[in-house]
Amino acid sequence: MKICAVGAGGIGGLLAARLAHSGQEVTVIARGPHLAAIRANGLKLVEEDGREKVAHVRATDNLAEAGAQDLVILGMKAHQVGAVVRNLPAMYGDDTVVLTAQNGIPWWYFFKIGGPHEGRVLESVDPGGVIAEHLPADRVLGSVVYPAAEISAPGVITHIEGNRFSIAEIDDTKTERAAKVSDALQNAGFKAPVVSDIRAEIWTKLWGNLSFNPLSALTHATLEDICRFPATRETATRMMREAQAVGEALGIRFRIPLEKRIAGAEAVGPHKTSMLQDVESGRAVELDALVGSVIELGRIAQVPTPQIEAIYACVSLLAATLAKEGGRLRIEKN
Repeated sequence: MKICAVGAGGIGGLLAARLAHSGQEVTVIARGPHLAAIRANGLKLVEEDGREKVAHVRATDNLAEAGAQDLVILGMKAHQVGAVVRNLPAMYGDDTVVLTAQNGIPWWYFFKIGGPHEGRVLESVDPGGVIAEHLPADRVLGSVVYPAAEISAPGVITHIEGNRFSIAEIDDTKTERAAKVSDALQNAGFKAPVVSDIRAEIWTKLWGNLSFNPLSALTHATLEDICRFPATRETATRMMREAQAVGEALGIRFRIPLEKRIAGAEAVGPHKTSMLQDVESGRAVELDALVGSVIELGRIAQVPTPQIEAIYACVSLLAATLAKEGGRLRIEKN
């Protein structure tokens, strides 16, 4: 397959490197020093166990230069998709598939779902419907991303943990193209099942992201610490109860008990969430797809979300302050 990873950061770079090593023809879209390093030395992947390997991929910052692809992987964060979506058609052939690999509620949530909200645009994740306008839903495969990875140096991706990408058509039908993408990812060393209810799995992962991520950004605490400190554990619980009420009002069945989901987060240990890492690094915070979207869905479903809204307001102000000052915020030992 001809595969292009648009965004060669942690997740896009992990996918690109492994797919290239499995024999696929891979192009990556990158910028700046990261692009220069990949062009000069290849895309290095440091696996979770410390093994290193270099993937020789084609690298460019121009989507049109990449040409028509069989599979386009959107590997950037949710708030970055709108900036590239107008240029994606340059990579479309007759049967090009686009795999969305973002955290949180996806822009296509109400597409191919049926019911009273069919085709509704979520302003929190697709302001003005720009993504929906330029990326036809018929091309889209959804995914739920479980790995954690990061750019540890220009041209170098470090795999931290996790190995699963759940794959599905957004209407949950079984198709040959979904099976083909699943096979490609499995041949590259991932667990990549084709699942039967992609939205339920999105909510299961989001359940933790919408609570632990913003709480960690505000407190600079790890998952373990948030779960073991009674006040923040209770705050996370209240946020998750509100989210569950929203999901259930939209027809989602949560498959595990809330306390088990919290226990799973606690078991991860002293892990910094991606949102905390963004705050510490001065990057834009991935807030609306993880938290703002749930508030918007709550309003659509007429379910109140006061605890989520309070935490969202605090993190929004923190993000705005950091952006205004061009700064970052981290705790340093004396």
